Amino acid sequence: MDPAFLNAFTQPSTLDRFLNETVIAKGEKKKLIKPTSSNNPKLEELKLLLMDWINRTLQEEHIVVKSLEEDLYDGLVLHHLLEKLGSLELDVDKIVLTEKKQRQKLSVILGAVAECLQLEQSQLKWSVESILAKDLLSTLHLLVAIAKHFCPSLALPPNVQAETITIENTSRGLKTASAVENITEDKENTEEQSKDDAFDELFSRAPDKLDAVKKVFLQFVNQHVGKLGLNVKDIESQFSDGVILLILIGQLEGYFLNLRNFFLTPANATEMLHNVNLALDLLADGGLLNFSVNSE
Repeated sequence: MDPAFLNAFTQPSTLDRFLNETVIAKGEKKKLIKPTSSNNPKLEELKLLLMDWINRTLQEEHIVVKSLEEDLYDGLVLHHLLEKLGSLELDVDKIVLTEKKQRQKLSVILGAVAECLQLEQSQLKWSVESILAKDLLSTLHLLVAIAKHFCPSLALPPNVQAETITIENTSRGLKTASAVENITEDKENTEEQSKDDAFDELFSRAPDKLDAVKKVFLQFVNQHVGKLGLNVKDIESQFSDGVILLILIGQLEGYFLNLRNFFLTPANATEMLHNVNLALDLLADGGLLNFSVNSE
């Protein structure tokens, strides 16, 4: 009889070996990518694209990422990446050696990510522990979220999925459940949601009319902020720090904006970003903003 045929019955399956090698404490639950997904070409394409993007972004820092799991878990690459992409000054050491320090550093970094992306704890698909444990699924979700926020023009491959297995160590032994998880957006749904609005039409089909529209906006803005002795001459530059936008919202909606809640004369990109995020929050709370806006 063919030995290979016998081996199929006598050798433990890849999944069995995976379960035996995965250490999970009592009462703990983990969701991981199945070993069978390692042959998924779309998943490999996404991993290579993200590594190439990170390496290009951090080329000046002479940082080279060869493995998403092995090179990102300690927070060093993520630290450099966020500083480069978002001009964020994180109050942590660049290099930390102990696991305790790495955990503290990741907590600061992931906290900054959640704040920038305006995500609640329940919306996060990663954690300090999962990144520190070199979990590929969490690392991919984190990098995709960062890329979409800071580099929306990056062409992420659509419809990337991974077969996942959730393992729970119960009093009766290991309990498992399989599923398929989306890592990047479904292309058809994305295209449906991104149909051109009036301003997309203006930019793409009637750019010659753009100056006339900007002039009307300037008149509108100055009509309201002029009551406070302010004068806007350039929409792009004078709205970039969020101050005029906040004052305009306050005038239109009758808000009293406490000067302690925002920076009237922002000194750096972090303070400007705070102002813009506050303005977007006010618009969303007032039901005036029903689509995503990149605050950067």
